[in-house]
Amino acid sequence: MGKTIVKGSGTEGLPLSEVVVAGGFVFLSGLVAFDSEGKIVSGGIGTETRTIFLEIRRLLALAGAGLDDVVKVNVYLADPADFDAFNAEYRRHFGNAPPARISLSVKLTIDARVELDLIAYVGDRR
Repeated sequence: MGKTIVKGSGTEGLPLSEVVVAGGFVFLSGLVAFDSEGKIVSGGIGTETRTIFLEIRRLLALAGAGLDDVVKVNVYLADPADFDAFNAEYRRHFGNAPPARISLSVKLTIDARVELDLIAYVGDRR
């Protein structure tokens, strides 16, 4: 089983692939909450997180996966004060069976409050 690049829209000419499938795993590049005009959505950390999860679901579906297949999430928060509000929204998407996760407070390269990347496992379903 080799590496497959899944074409997703929105990379804005950056040297990356939004979704890569390899060895039964689906890797999603870092995602921030862009609106339809390419700007970060307004409304704070909850709105940004919900917007990112809409895109995560769309990209995972392109690779034949869903949120139940996610095994690892990396969370990058621009402001550690957003941690509790982020977690409140995050819980709505993973419920009682969340994946492994790390959360970091970092200076993002874009004016967003949060960025997520993740790994899902689909085995040989794809």
